[in-house]
Amino acid sequence: MNKENMLQASESVEISESCDNSKLATLPARYFNRELSWLAFNERVLAEATNRNYPLLERLRFLSISGSNLDEFLMVRVAGIAGQVRRQIEEISIDGATPSQALSAIHEKVLQLETVQQEAWSELKRLLGDAGVRVIGDEPLDKAGEAWLTDYFLEHIMAVITPQAIDPAHPFPFVANQGIGVLFSLTREADDSPVMEMVLIPSSLPRFVRIPGEEAAWISIEDLICRNTDQIFPGFAVNGHGVFRVLRDSDIEIEEDAEDLVRYYRTAIQRRRRGIVIVLQLQGKFDPAAEDLLRNQLGLDRALIMKTDGIIGFSGLSAICDEDRPELKFEPYSPRYPERILEHDGDIFAAIREKDIVIQHPYESFEVVIDFLRQAAGDPDVVAIKQTLYRAGKQSAIISALIAAAEAGKSVTAVVELKARFDEEQNLLWASQLERAGVQVIYGFVDWKTHAKVSMVVRREGEGHRTYCHFGTGNYHPITARIYTDLSYFTADPAAGRDAVRLFNFITGYVEPKTTEVLAISPISLRPKLYECIDTEIANAAAGRPAAIWAKMNSLTDPELIDRLYDASQAGVEIMLVVRGICCLRPGIPGLSEHIMVKSVIGRFLEHVRIWAFANGAEMPNRKAHVFITSADGMSRNLDRRVEVMVPMRNKTVHDQVLDQVMLANLLDTEQSWMLEPDGHYERVGESDNPFNLHRYFMTNPSLSGRGASIASGRKVPKLSLRRGNI
Repeated sequence: MNKENMLQASESVEISESCDNSKLATLPARYFNRELSWLAFNERVLAEATNRNYPLLERLRFLSISGSNLDEFLMVRVAGIAGQVRRQIEEISIDGATPSQALSAIHEKVLQLETVQQEAWSELKRLLGDAGVRVIGDEPLDKAGEAWLTDYFLEHIMAVITPQAIDPAHPFPFVANQGIGVLFSLTREADDSPVMEMVLIPSSLPRFVRIPGEEAAWISIEDLICRNTDQIFPGFAVNGHGVFRVLRDSDIEIEEDAEDLVRYYRTAIQRRRRGIVIVLQLQGKFDPAAEDLLRNQLGLDRALIMKTDGIIGFSGLSAICDEDRPELKFEPYSPRYPERILEHDGDIFAAIREKDIVIQHPYESFEVVIDFLRQAAGDPDVVAIKQTLYRAGKQSAIISALIAAAEAGKSVTAVVELKARFDEEQNLLWASQLERAGVQVIYGFVDWKTHAKVSMVVRREGEGHRTYCHFGTGNYHPITARIYTDLSYFTADPAAGRDAVRLFNFITGYVEPKTTEVLAISPISLRPKLYECIDTEIANAAAGRPAAIWAKMNSLTDPELIDRLYDASQAGVEIMLVVRGICCLRPGIPGLSEHIMVKSVIGRFLEHVRIWAFANGAEMPNRKAHVFITSADGMSRNLDRRVEVMVPMRNKTVHDQVLDQVMLANLLDTEQSWMLEPDGHYERVGESDNPFNLHRYFMTNPSLSGRGASIASGRKVPKLSLRRGNI
C-alpha cells in the first residue's frame, strides 16, 4: 500500500470511529478520489471481459471498450493533472491529494489495470482460437495464407507506409496522437553498418486485417508490417524491432476572450493533435538505444511509460468484434416502436396531444425521435422548430430532418455545441451544412456547454399555436441510442412549452429567465431545486414522516451535493443511488452516510438515464413522490458550468413508468450490479434467491410508452415490488 492509500485508509478508520459530525464534515476522506473512482469504474467494465455468461465476441467488445475508455481518460483527465504538476499548481482535490500525489496513484493504478487487460486478452485470444477466430502474430500459415498476406501487403500497405531512417540527416518524425509506429534495428548487408528505421502506421490503415477463409484469422497491422520486412528493407538484416504507441494531451481549453469561437475551435483541433505526450506504450523487447531515442525525442515530461509483451491499443480489437459469428454474440435485439403512436396511425402529434409519452431507449426505437422531427418538417401547420445538438453522430437523420424543415420554409433554430469533446470537428461540419440550408445556427455560451437535450416544435392549431416538446436524458445520436439506456419524454404541456421558449431564449440571446413554471435549468435553478427537494426530505424525516431519495446518474462528484446527501443521511433519510461511473460519495459510514446505499449497473447496455425521485412523505415508491428526469449528472460542471434541464414527471402514467419501472428495476437488479463499499471497493452482487436482470426485463416486456390496446390483450408488464432489506 502506498503512502497516499495509507493516509486514506487511516482517515477512513477515523471516520468510522468518530461520532462528531462537525469533525466529519471537515475530513477530506469523506470523499473518494475522482480519478481513482473512474478507474474503479473501468475495472468493472473490464470485468465483463471475463464474464463467462457472455458470448466470446461480446467479452472481447468489453475489453475493447475498456481500452477506449482508458485512452480518453489518459488523454484528458490524466493529461490535465500532469499539466498541473508541470506548472507546479498545487490545487488540492476534494479527497485531499495534491496533483503529484494523485498522478502517482493514478499511474500505479493504470499499470495494474493494463496488466489485467493483458491477462484478459491472453485468455480471450486462446478461447477465440478454440472457437475458430484466430488472431495470429508471426506464426507461419499455409502456402495460400502466406501468399495472400504478401499480396495484400504489396497491394494495400507498401505504398502507404513510409520507412524513415533515424540519423542526424533526418529529423525525428512527428508521431500523431494515438499513433502507432515500429522501430527497426537493422544491419546494412553491404557494409555491416547499423541502421535504425521507423515506420509510422497511417491512421487510414485498418488496425486489424482479416485473412480470407471459412475459419476467421486476423492479424494486426503492425504484425503484418513486421512479417514483410524483406519487402520494406531489401539488402538489410533485421536484428529486432519494437512497436510503440503514443497518447497526447487532447483536452481543449477555452479562452474566454476568443473572438470567433468557430475559428478558435478549428485551430484548437489542430493543436490537440500535437499535444504533449502523456503516455508512451512499448511492445516487445525494445532495443535500449531505441527506447532512449523515443524517450528523448518525444519530450517526455511526467509521462507514463507502459511496457508489455502483449498488444497495445486495445480499442482496436473492436474490428474483430464485427466477425460474422452470431453464436459468439448476444442474441440480436430489435427495438419496439411505441405502440400508442402506432394506434394513432403513426401521428406523433396526435399521440402526444392525447397524453404525455415516455420512451426508454434502446428497448424502444429512437426512430420515434427522428420521426417527431420528420413529421414536423413535412407538416404544413408547423411553423417553427428549435433543437439542441450536443452529439448527433456522423450519419444523422436528425440533421437531415432539420435541413428538410428549413428548406420547406419553416423557422428552424439549431443550438450546436462546439465544445462536445471529440465531436467538435463533426459538429463544425453539421453547423456548416445547417447554415447553408437556411437554419439559424447558434453556438451558445463561450464558457458553458449546452448539454440540455431539448427539441421544440410550434404547430398552428385552431385559432392559435401549440408547442410540442421532447426532453431527453441522452444525445440525439442514432448509434449510441442503440446501446445507451436513455429516456425520451414527449409533452404538449403548455407550461413546459413556455419554459422551453425561455430556455432557448437564454441560450440564443443570453436572456436569463427570472422564473420558470416546471423546468429547472442549470446553472440557474437546477442546483437550488435539488437542494429544496433534499431539504424537504430532511424535514419529513425530522417530523417522523417517511423520507427517502432515489437517484440514478452516471457520475456523482460535486462536493456540495454530496454533503447535502450526507446531511440527509444523518437526518435519517433513506438514500439509494445508482451511479454507473464515478462516485466520490463514501456510503455506509456511521455518523455520516450509514443511510446511503450506492450501486453500479454494468451490462449489455450502457446505463445513461438520469433520474431523481423524492418520497414526499410516503413510502417509496408512491404516487405522491416528486420524480424528475434530467440531462445533468451530479457533477459541478453539470450544475454550475453547463446548460442543463430537469423535468418533473407530472403526468401520472409517465410518473409511474419512470419511478415504478425504470428506477425500481435498476434498484432490484442483481445480475449486473456492483455494490460500493465504505472503503471504495466495489463488490459484485452475488447469487440471489430472486435473481433479476433489468436489461432482460425490459427487452422481454411490452413498451413503457402508453401500451394502449396491448394491455387489453393481456400483454402486461409484470409489476415490480421493492424487497426491502434485499437491495
